Amino acid sequence: MKKHRVEKTYKEINEKIKKRKAVVVTAEEIIDIVEKKGKVAAARQVDVVTTGTFSPMCSSGAFLNFGHTSPRIRASKVWLNDVAAYAGIAAVDCYIGATQVVDGDPLNSVHPGEFNYGGGHVIEDLVAGNAVRMRLESYGTDCYPARKYEKNVTLQDLRDSILFNPRNAYQNYNCAINLSDRIIYTYMGVLRPRMANATYATSGQLSPLFNDPWFKTIGIGTRVFLGGAQGYVVWPGTQHTFNVMRGKDGIPRESAGTLAVIGDLKEMSPDWLVGASMLGYGVSLYVGIGIPIPVLNEEIAGYTAVKDEDIYTQIIDYGVDYPSGAPKSLGEVSYKDLRSGEIKINGEKIPTAPMSSYYKARNIANILKEWIEKGEFLLGESQQQIPSGSS
Repeated sequence: MKKHRVEKTYKEINEKIKKRKAVVVTAEEIIDIVEKKGKVAAARQVDVVTTGTFSPMCSSGAFLNFGHTSPRIRASKVWLNDVAAYAGIAAVDCYIGATQVVDGDPLNSVHPGEFNYGGGHVIEDLVAGNAVRMRLESYGTDCYPARKYEKNVTLQDLRDSILFNPRNAYQNYNCAINLSDRIIYTYMGVLRPRMANATYATSGQLSPLFNDPWFKTIGIGTRVFLGGAQGYVVWPGTQHTFNVMRGKDGIPRESAGTLAVIGDLKEMSPDWLVGASMLGYGVSLYVGIGIPIPVLNEEIAGYTAVKDEDIYTQIIDYGVDYPSGAPKSLGEVSYKDLRSGEIKINGEKIPTAPMSSYYKARNIANILKEWIEKGEFLLGESQQQIPSGSS
């Protein structure tokens, strides 16, 4: 195994953070440092690189415990602002999913539906301190005799509130176009017919998993910025995969790794958890995630210097191929071109628009940088590597 010329440990870096002597830069700032000084010198100089992403992340939600009522109830059905939560956990526990639509929504009966409110909005309302109408129903038992209960609650009224997102921070994602002759409404936004526009996701060179493509530092136990507070990676996310096409430095050229993350909802901010209404599709939740990458050696310094021009994704037709279950690549495009606002497909110029906010991703990376520089955020060493396929 190749010996690194620079070797640091989490303990050493955390000691520097505690003394407020750690050198922290964002994933944008490290690019120039590596280009000017090289990977080895950059690894000697920089201790931590911060990343960020802010995007709709459908596989998100919160476990809530609302405490025992008087008389007690074993809630078999739960609604929060008329959004159904899953109650098959325990007497006063539920899980509110980001994509659950409010009861009575006309959905797509009048197409395209507006989907004005759902689980993601409930989570945003709770984090914002707004009162939410909680409604419980039960069949009644000897130990839990109540059959109905209703009350306005705020986040602080809840005994426990845990944001738990099974699949966040996709390592890469499709560039979506529409080859059909009609306008379509998708989770990738509104796509006009005959390839009139293209949409894409992730924050490119700022995105956490592009800066650690082989999961050398990000794993189970990694401490992260989550929804404006400190959270943790707890498992590979659902649909996580590593057997994909890769380019320079192992950067995936298609959808690859994902993360399951957890944190205390009561510490989070509505700036970084925002309910989303997607015309003609449904509801979701914008989630802000930032991950610090410890620069343990020059190899990792090199990974964190990834640039938009080195990151590619596949162009997929959402008009016919994707919904049929047989998506195929119609070509690939770099994030540099996507972020320019225009790409070329078959010689045609096509305007592009992001589903993610690069501006907010940059803010997250800078906030995380500030937390670490102030000694308020220590690195959480991975206790188990997430499978990546790397030797």
